[in-house]
Amino acid sequence: MARLDRLLANLGYGSRREVGDLVAHRQVVLDGVELRDSGLRIALTPDLSARMTVVGQPLDPLAPLTVLMHKPLGVVCSHREAGRNIYELLPRRWRARMPALSSIGRLDKETSGLLLITDDGPFLHRVISPRSHIAKRYVATLDRPLTGDEAGIFAAGTLMLDGETDPLAPALLEPMGDREASLTITEGRYHQVRRMFAAVGNHVVALHRDRIGGLELPAALEPGAWRVLSAEEQAAIFG
Repeated sequence: MARLDRLLANLGYGSRREVGDLVAHRQVVLDGVELRDSGLRIALTPDLSARMTVVGQPLDPLAPLTVLMHKPLGVVCSHREAGRNIYELLPRRWRARMPALSSIGRLDKETSGLLLITDDGPFLHRVISPRSHIAKRYVATLDRPLTGDEAGIFAAGTLMLDGETDPLAPALLEPMGDREASLTITEGRYHQVRRMFAAVGNHVVALHRDRIGGLELPAALEPGAWRVLSAEEQAAIFG
């Protein structure tokens, strides 16, 4: 159970006073009935978003919430970086949600593809934990043709990145053409895929992530688009 004003404030609909004004103006409806008491205690049932409207629109999803986004190029994953960020692609009020939304790992400004955003701390840490060994697949377009040696070098588990003291875990490279390959890794080191190809004398000119664990980026999801991740899709990540 939660007080109506606290519930809506935590979902980003405004301060508790502003939520009180919405209720006073009969803008919050539950099961077809206009609510008049902002202190009313509401049962947080799974179907609440289907039963309640705010200003004529379905209630936003309750926490915990995880979003699957097709991150476009030119967008950053952090509030601290300059430029447009991923949170600007979501409803504006979601920036005020409590608990706050965070990306599960990051894709740099020049990398597109599958990105997960969540307010579920335990889920976030389970995905990024080295103990989970969650594989992530990238498609890299390269500046120069593959030589044929890369797959063996990446799979050996002995490749050292410049400036580091621990070798990389084995990674799977699958050629897709002379200058294109998919690379599946289980770590998340800084700019890892770009640095791996640099270590074998090549340069990544385009990079796209299309898979995390058993979850693939839906083909129909356009760059910049997003949707709420289902419980079944969350489970698929670890399957």
